[in-house]
Amino acid sequence: MRIVIVGASSGLGKKTAEIFIKNGWKVTVCARRLDKLEELKKLSSNVSAEYLDVNSEDSAQKLSDILSKEGGADVYFHVAGVGCHNVEANLEKELKVIETNCLGFSRCIITAYNYFKQKNGGHIAAISSIAGTKGLGAAASYSASKAMNNIYLQALSQLSFFSKANIRFTDIKPGFVKTDLLDSKRNYPFLMTEEYAAKKIYKAIIKKKRKVVIDWKYAIITFFWRLIPDFIWERLKIDVSENKKI
Repeated sequence: MRIVIVGASSGLGKKTAEIFIKNGWKVTVCARRLDKLEELKKLSSNVSAEYLDVNSEDSAQKLSDILSKEGGADVYFHVAGVGCHNVEANLEKELKVIETNCLGFSRCIITAYNYFKQKNGGHIAAISSIAGTKGLGAAASYSASKAMNNIYLQALSQLSFFSKANIRFTDIKPGFVKTDLLDSKRNYPFLMTEEYAAKKIYKAIIKKKRKVVIDWKYAIITFFWRLIPDFIWERLKIDVSENKKI
């Protein structure tokens, strides 16, 4: 079995890649920072590394070529994304998040969809976030982009069903994970370790779960978030934004 992971240079992408490698998978890790992938390549001869910038106009073609290498891929796992705390409503920050989390996400996911459709089956997994549950004032573009990710995967899952493309989808929604990329000056509720979250992600992909919130505490939180009427939600001060770049 072969998995292609985009956004594997750090954080959850890297840690999840390590688990797949240890379990005997052929793993192709992709990122803009190729030097950060060298550590993963040392773990096994079954690991290959490829340069990929999801914001590049040629990223779709590059990903298509990567998926087709080495006898083809069975799973595509999209981790690449950015987020920011933007209470000042800075336009440049907002557009950067949208570029990566919406445009870059779409380029890669639809490329993987078309690849697996031609192959007559496959599995697409992606990291979204619990932030896609409701609009968060401190991270407007981030929460909106993650909601877009959720709906995009749902729409393609429906398209796959009616097109008989035989493509499975896994939407992974983590809460806060302790990485060097989080703002150390902020307090994050129910903070998880990378290893803990990565193990949950690995299991979700292996079991081909359609949707999963990591972990159970965040599943309860987001369940109640959905029950809060908008006119009340919009008057609550909820700051669960993530400062990260994968």
